[in-house]
Amino acid sequence: MTISDDPSTLTLDDLPTLLQHDHSVKVAGCDIDGILRGKLMSKKKFLSVAAAGFGFCSVIFGWDMHDQTYFKELQISNKENGYRDINALIDLASFRRIPWEKDIPFFLVSFAEPEGESLSACPRSLLRRICAKVEGDGMAALAGAEYEFYQFRAPTTADVPPSERNSSRTAAFLRENPVDSLPSLTEGMFGYSLTRPVHNQDYYYGVFDACEKFRCNIEGWHTESGPGVFEAALEYGEVKQMADRAALFKLTVKSVASKFGITPCFMAKPRHNLPGNSGHMHISLIDPKTKANLFAREEPDPNPPHPDLAHLSDLGRHFLAGLLEGLPDVMPIVAPTVNSYKRLVENFWAPVTVSWGLEHRAAS
Repeated sequence: MTISDDPSTLTLDDLPTLLQHDHSVKVAGCDIDGILRGKLMSKKKFLSVAAAGFGFCSVIFGWDMHDQTYFKELQISNKENGYRDINALIDLASFRRIPWEKDIPFFLVSFAEPEGESLSACPRSLLRRICAKVEGDGMAALAGAEYEFYQFRAPTTADVPPSERNSSRTAAFLRENPVDSLPSLTEGMFGYSLTRPVHNQDYYYGVFDACEKFRCNIEGWHTESGPGVFEAALEYGEVKQMADRAALFKLTVKSVASKFGITPCFMAKPRHNLPGNSGHMHISLIDPKTKANLFAREEPDPNPPHPDLAHLSDLGRHFLAGLLEGLPDVMPIVAPTVNSYKRLVENFWAPVTVSWGLEHRAAS
């Protein structure tokens, strides 16, 4: 058996062989903002906690992306419970090697309560609880993700050597300068350009190749309309694996970009009067045995309530209705920041109503 060919088959007994030539391991889990929080471990420490998990500070679910604790503290993590540890459980099936860090082994974790229960706010755990309900109804879920994002060149100054031209330098620059003064990776608007990526060819192909090696494969990779804007469509697949790949893709882009003096920006609306960034989620349900698409109607409905529903099954129509019904309530999750709502304005290729449409880019 070639252990790394199929990580889903890994067992605890495989780990000494898998890691025989390594001396350290990286682990990480998603916080409430989808940001990976992790650490580097010695191999000895990793092997000692692989079965039962290890303590991880619960404050990652009690603060924002700038490590500022929320003014209204949560039951998960607060001053009263001392920002106690929660348990990080290592997912052996998530094994990868990080190609831009000398192929160091990497594992994702899910978080649990110290007493053992699934942690309510852990994104991976939440998705697994939802999928268990779907699977209990005899179905399986597939998903795909697309990311649009701006890219800026890290500024240079006489007092900073080229080796330090990275995303940290961008952050320092923005403390003293407006966002519009940050140079874009490319200028002007040119979606689906074949020539723009040639300008930064090593970076462009470096991201694509790194994603393949890191098992967060890209299906489509192109420029979008906007200065320095790229879009990636990630490989469609089982929904839990897709969610992992979505988080790992952003880690890959940020890590590779920083080595080229480039700062990617996944904000919804980084620049006024220019198109914003979308994160498109594609979701479907299938029969796990036959792999049949449960949203598709075997024969077109001869008398659909709307023409666009002719090929959509009854289950698909109920799914669509549920999205429309629940959309206002989930907006704080899908649009969690002030900047999110700067994008949701008319005439900028963004949805502004609770609406649906077949192949319609203004529909929510």
